Amino acid sequence: MISKYFKGKLIFSFPIFFVFFNLAVQAQNSEVGFGVGGFYYTGDLSPSINITQVSPGVIGYFRSNFTEASSLRVGINAGKLKGSDGPNYKDSFSKMRDASFDLFLMEASFMYEYNFLDFKNNPRQRFSPYFTGGLAIFNMSGQQEKAAQFSSVQLAIPLGVGVKYVLNPKWYVGAEFVARKTFFDYLDNVSEGNTNIKNYQYGNPNDNDSYYFFGITLNYTFYTIPCPFPYN
Repeated sequence: MISKYFKGKLIFSFPIFFVFFNLAVQAQNSEVGFGVGGFYYTGDLSPSINITQVSPGVIGYFRSNFTEASSLRVGINAGKLKGSDGPNYKDSFSKMRDASFDLFLMEASFMYEYNFLDFKNNPRQRFSPYFTGGLAIFNMSGQQEKAAQFSSVQLAIPLGVGVKYVLNPKWYVGAEFVARKTFFDYLDNVSEGNTNIKNYQYGNPNDNDSYYFFGITLNYTFYTIPCPFPYN
């Protein structure tokens, strides 16, 4: 069940998201980009990385560069998210539970980026690693019906790293890995339960789920050159 605290956070975050989006659109040095990659989840069904449970995903974004090192980015991610106790069961409990999930996730995010190297103005510096972090709102569809009632819209905190490589002044490519820490334990439909009922359909309610996206991106840069003379 989503708490009143998180309901308030969700309502509050929507106007903040659109205010920063409007500020970004007005920037003189901006970029658009898209990419492809994979989604992965960790939680009760998959506590560690398992390459067989990666699902395809896509990303699109608008980036505003307000200094040489710092940027703001508004983005949309979408893709499949899945997890399963099998086929390689982690222990006897997961074998008895034998749970799985497969859902579609869409995310809207507002993120800050910091580039560690001046790859835009220095012709000898063709690449830069970067750090990114911010706030995301995601929506899930396709979950099976669950006894606990919860909202399909939730908050997440994205944190990640990446690298950008300049192809020419207008185009560059990138690669990034971003983890999303959620405040939610029902991505996999497994959380708290009655341990006195030996149906094994429960997990650890004190360990919230997380999901991740890694991908390759392609960016196009717009440069607006201000006119030095006013119009008559």
